[in-house]
Amino acid sequence: MLLLDLATVPPRERAEAFHHSLTDSSVPNDVLHDEPDSGIHARMEGWRVGGLDLFATRNSGFQVRRTERHVRHHRSHPVVSVSLQLYGAHRAEVADRRYLLGPDDLCVFHELSPRLYGWSGDGASQAMMFDMERLGVPVDVVVKASLRLRASPLHDLFLQHLRGVWRDPDRLAADPGADALASATTDLFRALLLSAAYGEEAPTVRPAMDDTLLTRVMAYARRHLADRELTPERIAAEHAVSVRGLYLLFSQEGRSLEQWLITERLEKARGMLAASRYDRLSVAAVSARCGFRSPSHFSRRFQAAYGMAPSEWRRHRDGIADGGGDGGTDGDGGVAGGDAGAGG
Repeated sequence: MLLLDLATVPPRERAEAFHHSLTDSSVPNDVLHDEPDSGIHARMEGWRVGGLDLFATRNSGFQVRRTERHVRHHRSHPVVSVSLQLYGAHRAEVADRRYLLGPDDLCVFHELSPRLYGWSGDGASQAMMFDMERLGVPVDVVVKASLRLRASPLHDLFLQHLRGVWRDPDRLAADPGADALASATTDLFRALLLSAAYGEEAPTVRPAMDDTLLTRVMAYARRHLADRELTPERIAAEHAVSVRGLYLLFSQEGRSLEQWLITERLEKARGMLAASRYDRLSVAAVSARCGFRSPSHFSRRFQAAYGMAPSEWRRHRDGIADGGGDGGTDGDGGVAGGDAGAGG
């Protein structure tokens, strides 16, 4: 999809259009141009391949800088990007280290870390964005890895994989295997980051991977809370661990998998009931959207957790005294049974 072509924008508006395409109020940056008055040109395109966003740009010389101040004001869901430099003299700065980038280099940035990136003269790059929660690698590990990617034996393997994805993103985006490709690419990128960050510290790599597992499991479960078939078996299979290992993972953190899922579903339901845009939904419909199979069981769980029925919580939001209906039902007339999947 074409995102921006400055050839169609009046010259006096091009700097602002370029800035708007790379930054907004939720992802702040400073953008400087080599020739701000007359020489700005750019063509930007985007694709969605499974769960991955791809972004390609060809443009005149520029520099985009994110400072500590920008990071503090970041309000969007953060991502980690990895880019290829197609042509041009690319330069970057991360953790006070400056370096030049060529066509055989990978450039990795975490949105929650300060950095500088750009090039002189005409240049082009292709970037792939990974959801931070799904990737499950802490900010400091991403930054550490970004400075020593070539130290990993996985560097060239991932570089070739990335080039393969970029050969025909249109075709891949429409392919039935796009979701599986996105998952495999995320796993390979995670492996590269951990390998590069820990280098010769081989004994610590496995624990580091284990440290990210709980984060990835929780992020996956939160994305699928509405799915009534979200079971421990499915979660374990999605993350290549045994069901016993999954329960142990939560137990080591002092958590119960079932109770955590119930709490997450209840919090999602409470948020929906507090939002006026969901007023058209009955309480039973809200409970179903949050993965509960039984409205009556949802009502009992909600009452136990928050001290009031779902309909009371909705009325409380509006400051209305008890009494009267909410257009839905919390009652026990729903389908019998417990919560969905591991919700118990």
